[in-house]
Amino acid sequence: MVSPDSLPELPKDSNLLEAILGPLLEDFQYWFTRSRSLLESQQLDCLSAEEQTTLLGRVKVAQQEVSSAQSLFKAMGAQVGVNMSTIIPWHQLVAECWNVAIRHRQAQAES
Repeated sequence: MVSPDSLPELPKDSNLLEAILGPLLEDFQYWFTRSRSLLESQQLDCLSAEEQTTLLGRVKVAQQEVSSAQSLFKAMGAQVGVNMSTIIPWHQLVAECWNVAIRHRQAQAES
């Protein structure tokens, strides 16, 4: 997760950080919320029950991490960043959730 010691050097213009990181964190929350809703609302044929439970758990953890990053970002007046080593796994998880949703829609269309 984000720690003050591991934060990257900030650009002199924090407006750039606010313009990029704020919306990015909001996007992560949006996609994790959608994924969580799908995973909690129905059993997906494209995943085993165990795979679905595991994916849901990972989404919940990522949501909490993003919430923490958003809180810190807001509390510090957009003067903190998030390391790419934190953002990359979130991005990969969103892509994984998109793939699951695509497979789920394809399976529904075939039945």
